[in-house]
Amino acid sequence: MGRVSKGVKCSVVGCDQPAVRSLSSDKVIRAGLNVERGRRAYLCREHYKEYKRRTKNERRVERWRYKP
Repeated sequence: MGRVSKGVKCSVVGCDQPAVRSLSSDKVIRAGLNVERGRRAYLCREHYKEYKRRTKNERRVERWRYKP
């Protein structure tokens, strides 16, 4: 049972929604979201969608890189 299932709140400054995903805080900061420092960043549904939008290009390049 992880922290998300226990009801941790979103790590983005000013957000009080329950988290749905846990990601590395370094990746989230590089994406441009303003999160509290720590090892993990917990994101609510809206901020996770924003994270995916901001990293879409990077993820596409990574897939191309490993495609045979």
